[in-house]
Amino acid sequence: MTILHMAGFLASIFIGISLGLIGGGGSILTLPVLVYLLGINPVLSVTYSMFIVGTTSLVGSVNYMRQQQVNYKTALFFALPSFLTIYLTRTFIVPAIPDPVFTIDTFVLTKNVAVMVFFALIMLAASMSMIRNNSPAVTTETDEQRPFNWPVIVLDGALVGILTGIVGAGGGFLIIPALVLLARLPMKVAVGTSLLIIAANSLIGFGNSFAVAVDWSFLLKFTALSVVGIFVGTYLTRFIPGQKLKKSFGWFVLIMGVYIISRELFFNAG
Repeated sequence: MTILHMAGFLASIFIGISLGLIGGGGSILTLPVLVYLLGINPVLSVTYSMFIVGTTSLVGSVNYMRQQQVNYKTALFFALPSFLTIYLTRTFIVPAIPDPVFTIDTFVLTKNVAVMVFFALIMLAASMSMIRNNSPAVTTETDEQRPFNWPVIVLDGALVGILTGIVGAGGGFLIIPALVLLARLPMKVAVGTSLLIIAANSLIGFGNSFAVAVDWSFLLKFTALSVVGIFVGTYLTRFIPGQKLKKSFGWFVLIMGVYIISRELFFNAG
C-alpha cells in the first residue's frame, strides 16, 4: 500500500468526523479523496461516494433518532422530491453527458474533468455558505408552533437530488440552512434530520447507479472507517462549538475547490 493509499484510508475517518460534527461536508471530502489519493475514476468515485456518505450518515442519524432529534415530517417533505430528481438525473442526465463534453481548438473537456470541475464549483458555493457564518439563532419552539415554508423546502429537496445524482454530494450545505430557516428546526434537530435525508438520498442514488463493477472489498473497508469517524465526530460535538468548526471547514473547502479547478483545467487539460 502506497503512502497516498494510506492517506486516503486515513482521510475516510475525517469524512465521518465531518458528518458527525456539522451534519454535512462528508461528500465534499469523499470525492477528492477517492480521485486524487486513491486514483479511482471520477465517475465511479461518484457512485462510491454515495454509498460511503449514505451509509455513514445513516449510522449517524440513528443516534439522533434515539434522542428524538429527527423531524420525520420535514424529512419526508424534503426527501420525496430528492428521490425523484436523483432517479431522473442518474437515469437520464448523467448517461447523456457526452465524452468529451466539448472541444475548442486544442482544449478537450472530458466527462471526468467536467464532473470534477462541476463538483469544485459546488465546493465553492458550499464554502461561502459556511464562511459567512450567518445562521440564525437557534429557536426553542417546536415545528408545530412554527409552520414551515414547505414549497421552498420541496424545491430545495429537488435541487439537492440533482446535485447528489451528478456528483454524489449529499447536499448538507443546502439542507441545513433550509431546515433551520424554512422549517424552523433547532440546530441539533436540523443536523439529525439532515443526516437522515443525506443517507436516504445517497443510498437511493447508489442503488440506481449504472456502474457495472463495484469493488466491494475496498468500499466496505473505506466505509467502515468512515463510520468510526462519525462516532468520533458525534462525541466531539460535546466539546467543539459547531459554528466555529463550520467556518474553519469552509475555508478548507474553499482552498480545495480552487485547487481542483486549477488542477483539472490548467494542469490536466486534455
